[in-house]
Amino acid sequence: MITFTRILVVCTGNICRSPMGAALLKRECGFIDISSAGLHALNGRSADPLAVEVMAEQGIDIESHVARSLTREAAVSADLILVVEAAQKREIEWRIPEAKGRVFRFLERRAIDVPDPFRKSKAHFSAALDLMAEGTADWIARLNAPAVLRK
Repeated sequence: MITFTRILVVCTGNICRSPMGAALLKRECGFIDISSAGLHALNGRSADPLAVEVMAEQGIDIESHVARSLTREAAVSADLILVVEAAQKREIEWRIPEAKGRVFRFLERRAIDVPDPFRKSKAHFSAALDLMAEGTADWIARLNAPAVLRK
């Protein structure tokens, strides 16, 4: 059974993909501390209006989200760090070597990135959300599987 207490979802600006991914995970496993951050966060900004809109269509409110930068403290205290791009994994492991071994892509099993919808159409946000939902389902299954199956 799951033993994680903190999951951190990371993207670039922390206004599109990571708030959506964190909110999806929270809906499925609210008993875990789940937060988000950005490698190059637009600190203090709200979630992108299109991210808010596509999440609202799923019954999830991210209107109160405020972007924040990834800190060493947040990375070190997280049991699992989920990124949306392979390059982000490399950057985190380079910047915060202590995080190595706990950083994975949101779509780890498919080995694909979630394209950034920032400054694009609602269709791009919906496509990113669909991928994030797929990744959420996969991580929930992996986190609830016996340890032998997590690999």
